[in-house]
Amino acid sequence: MSSNQNTYDASQIQVLEGLEAVRKRPGMYIGSTSSKGLHHLVWEVVDNSIDEALAGYCDRIMVTIHEDNSVTVIDNGRGIPVGENAKLKRPTVEVVLTVLHAGGKFGGDDSGYKVSGGLHGVGISVVNALSELVVVTVSVEGKIHQQEYRRGIPQYDLKVIGETEETGTTVHFKPDPEIFKETTEYEYETLQSRIREIAFLNKGIEIVLLDERTGATNTYRYDGGIIEFVEYLNRNRIALHERPIYVDGSKDNIQVEVALQYNDSYSENIYSFANNINTHEGGTHESGFKSALTRIINDYARKMNAIKENDSNLSGDDVREGLTAIISVKIPEPQFEGQTKTKLGNSEVRGIVESCFAEKLQEFLDENPAVAKKIIEKGLQASRAREAARKARELTRRKSALEVSSLPGKLADCSSKDASISELYIVEGDSAGGSAKQGRDRHFQAILPLRGKILNVERARLDRILGNAEIRAIITALGTGISDDFDLAKARYHKVILMTDADVDGAHIRTLLLTFFYRYMRKILEAGFIYIAQPPLFKIERNKVIRYAQSEKERDEIIAGFGEGAKVGVQRYKGLGEMNAVQLWETTMDPESRTMLQVSIEDAMEADEMFETLMGDNVEPRREFIQQYANQVKNLDV
Repeated sequence: MSSNQNTYDASQIQVLEGLEAVRKRPGMYIGSTSSKGLHHLVWEVVDNSIDEALAGYCDRIMVTIHEDNSVTVIDNGRGIPVGENAKLKRPTVEVVLTVLHAGGKFGGDDSGYKVSGGLHGVGISVVNALSELVVVTVSVEGKIHQQEYRRGIPQYDLKVIGETEETGTTVHFKPDPEIFKETTEYEYETLQSRIREIAFLNKGIEIVLLDERTGATNTYRYDGGIIEFVEYLNRNRIALHERPIYVDGSKDNIQVEVALQYNDSYSENIYSFANNINTHEGGTHESGFKSALTRIINDYARKMNAIKENDSNLSGDDVREGLTAIISVKIPEPQFEGQTKTKLGNSEVRGIVESCFAEKLQEFLDENPAVAKKIIEKGLQASRAREAARKARELTRRKSALEVSSLPGKLADCSSKDASISELYIVEGDSAGGSAKQGRDRHFQAILPLRGKILNVERARLDRILGNAEIRAIITALGTGISDDFDLAKARYHKVILMTDADVDGAHIRTLLLTFFYRYMRKILEAGFIYIAQPPLFKIERNKVIRYAQSEKERDEIIAGFGEGAKVGVQRYKGLGEMNAVQLWETTMDPESRTMLQVSIEDAMEADEMFETLMGDNVEPRREFIQQYANQVKNLDV
């Protein structure tokens, strides 16, 4: 007995050393200790259950957020093995929870996983290290086993607490506030979005999400898999063909699935996944898909004489206009690269995806000539628009070369040539633009006033967009180019601040600008260069003491702070033009006192859906959105 106890102590010291490294540098294992890292804990546990599903042993997963922001994940898989690990002489389930990189294969190649999800491969041991409490319950071999951990340390040996005929694993964990100092509160929408995505990517698996804090619950199961995924993404658009084109196949243990559907929009939305991981930066699977798509559509168009002998082929951009596609591959040993480790690097995957997809797409076009005709016509229209846009860009460049200054005349530029400190204010109206020009710090602040509203780029092709004077002025001022010509290194300002009135028109102009940046300069958004100015709504004055408020609540608090019965003057700003240069500087432009919101893209798929809903041609989704959120708007300034 004492000998066993000593062995346990010795191995425990080793375990603590491993998990202590995780606690000291959690960012190395989960990216950050912000809200993103907090949610990553859930994905690590869910990934284990999905691995069981991919191996064919699990078809139901339940994720519950409890009132104390602890989380329970239950699956009906085989259950983590409870037998003794030969090397560490401890139950395998304990080894999996306390030793880094111990998960994945539990008993040799026969019982391990051919395909495993999860980006870092560090597994559930990291969740254990970063949680103040973990309770794991395993139903296997007719018995229910349980063990509890506190900050990675087992509180007792694995014990049997009951009998059962079922199998599965339950992991309950509570994130440690000592690690997650920013927040330990889970966002239902974030969990919901990713869980829905996982359900789409793994057809036939039922995933239930329950939030005990609000009573919200959703059940996701998609027997159509990524076919239903594409239909879901296109639900607010008008599809050019009723059913998505679907291709699946496998070679050398690499499974390939592709679903695509064309719609009447002008944007391209391709989302690729490897082992359920969203490969935001693309990779070999995406390259193989794009290459096959361009080649097969051009071959078919020439065969049907839609492209004449002496005409140029359609470009990749042409054939992908209005395309929504999902590419999902499952690979035994994925290699990830790129800045965020979300670019697939396996060279063999490109050829497998390309050959598999090309063959099935060719069959589809031959069997569905009416759909093929619509797709080719869409590509030809895109090609004509692209050529018109190219001529418009060349004309703009020629004009610029002939002018003394290529910058737009209405731009009041800053004197600094250091982009890292330079700021560009895009201001609504000439009146506010005049005040901003007078009030700014000319060394590092540039002002570009807009006359009226820019074009809604969600409803126009690039040739028409480049014909809009206000958009051309923005492109020229920023210096980056757009679309394929975009180069972030050429950005003349590292802060682009949208300064519009705090009313409905101002919000609309802001949304039009954000839509343009998202569709044609997305990298400037991803780099965090776009900001929204927060001008005050009220000026409160008493005895020459002036305070500003950005909401009615803040206004009331300031008035109350002056004391009961105090004679206070309140001015409500209807627009930026009502402020003089000094007021605009003090409230909205002075880096020492201003408030700004930085625009970021957490989820490109959700962002795309939102821009399509708010700015697209289809009215019904916009009406539904307004009806859904109307009750959350307390004060609407019209």
